[in-house]
Amino acid sequence: MFKSLEKKYFDIPLSRGFVSLYTGRTISLISGALLGLFLPIFLYNLFDQNFQAVVVYYTIGFFLFGITIAFGAGFLNKFGFRRALQVSVILAALFYTIFYFISQDNLIYLIPLSIITLVLFRLFHWLPYHVDFAKFTTKETRARQVSMLSATRMILGVFIPIISGFIIIRFGFDVLFLIAIILWLVSGIPYLTLPRTEEKFSWSLKKTWQEFFSKERRKMVLVYVADGAENMVGLLVWPIFIFQVLKGNYFQVGAISTLIIGFTVALQLVMGKVIDGKVSKKKVLKWGTLFYSLGWVIKIFVSTAFQIFIAGAYHSAAYILLRTPFDTLTYEIAADQGHYIDEFTVLREMALQLGRLIMAILIIIISLFFAIQWIFALAAFASIIFNLLEQREVRLGM
Repeated sequence: MFKSLEKKYFDIPLSRGFVSLYTGRTISLISGALLGLFLPIFLYNLFDQNFQAVVVYYTIGFFLFGITIAFGAGFLNKFGFRRALQVSVILAALFYTIFYFISQDNLIYLIPLSIITLVLFRLFHWLPYHVDFAKFTTKETRARQVSMLSATRMILGVFIPIISGFIIIRFGFDVLFLIAIILWLVSGIPYLTLPRTEEKFSWSLKKTWQEFFSKERRKMVLVYVADGAENMVGLLVWPIFIFQVLKGNYFQVGAISTLIIGFTVALQLVMGKVIDGKVSKKKVLKWGTLFYSLGWVIKIFVSTAFQIFIAGAYHSAAYILLRTPFDTLTYEIAADQGHYIDEFTVLREMALQLGRLIMAILIIIISLFFAIQWIFALAAFASIIFNLLEQREVRLGM
């Protein structure tokens, strides 16, 4: 498959590291597609449909990750990035194992354990993953490699949400968690073939926080704070809002998600080709932020299943215009840092968690007084800020 893609889509050979990373990520994405939409809904019902409790659960996890990632990066210097990725799949499997056994009787013990496990997974997984992705992709075809991974996520999303809805109705959440556990363990096999990288995180804890709050990093940090804030709404508020509109029909939730994602798969691959060509990434990003922000505004007024599909299909198409150039620029910036690639990745992750934390506080405040769809206005504002990302302005260690 990869040989055919190299000739027809990429024009040059793919690195062994990218193939291993892509294969492992694809398998874990199946697990993500099975539970990504339904885990917030599972927690929503577990907490007796207390929306604020779900937000607090996610907020604690992101906060702990944000304040420990710099320390974790120093630990990974000794532990090794490749080994960390391999351990992360065990932690992910453990996370879903906790939910397999969770109930109202043991909630008070297993919820804190699930948060700790999730934070450890993020520490062991995301820093090595993003560093390796930047190193193992090539500048000439990076947008196509980003698009290939995004298109894979969408293709899986075409049919897996509807399968998830069917499984939940027919067998319950336990079977879904069991499948997720198996998939995460299998996803670790390709990571065994990843080439070693020699990157070392060289900053102290004090230096990391100084750089994070420095004037030179202000615009970069603001962009990724906005990225984290917008992500929080898409991750948490939109799935629960759909669940409420569809009155708890799991199958309809999955079916509409399937239709929305299927509508946009082909566009993702085309966009990768376009951006690797002569079209300016900044120009595409500019229009993408505008259209994507408008999509959040449209979602405020959704009230039926058909409107969910129309708004979701439009927003998914706009998401491609936004994320393809944005993610490509991010990995290009990371690759340009040389030996400071992991320092850049740590700053980015810290900014993402700060954005999620800020948005979570706003979500709780707004949901106490207004319907949750009004939170989409905040996501619209946050997505506009993505347009501030400038490759030439981010140079670490200079």
